[in-house]
Amino acid sequence: MSDLSTYLLYAFALAWFFFSLARDRKKTEQALRRAWRSFLGILPPFAFLILLLSLVVVFLPQEAIARFLGEKSGFLGYFIASIVGAVTLIPGFVALPMAKLLLEHGAGVAQMAVFISTLMMVGVVTAPLEARYFRFRATLWRNLLAYFYSFLVGYAVWMAFFLVRR
Repeated sequence: MSDLSTYLLYAFALAWFFFSLARDRKKTEQALRRAWRSFLGILPPFAFLILLLSLVVVFLPQEAIARFLGEKSGFLGYFIASIVGAVTLIPGFVALPMAKLLLEHGAGVAQMAVFISTLMMVGVVTAPLEARYFRFRATLWRNLLAYFYSFLVGYAVWMAFFLVRR
């Protein structure tokens, strides 16, 4: 995003904030309190994961990230990204900055697409809870289909970037 569009988004948000404040001050203050509580609830896991990722980036050389998750890592890179995504339980607002940081340190775009897809769609950690409500067989099929679909997403992203580079 360019600097201009960032400033425009901030100006837009600020304008709506003042509009809301002028319209109903009490509801706006309630919304701000709720947002603050939500932020405080999100902050600890977010800070922990950013710290963890920072340690990984510091201690893992860029060459290692590129070797295991880079463009030339082949199927192994897709597989590693898919397994990590499938067993990790982190929200998207943490996963996307994490993927961006890994991209900046040598990870491949398609591998990160597989990582984000499996992270969002495959729930290894949440499968027991899901199975209680939807039965084991339905949970298994949903997770398997989502897992394989993630590879299609990675392939589609790879094709899109391959065509753009030509």
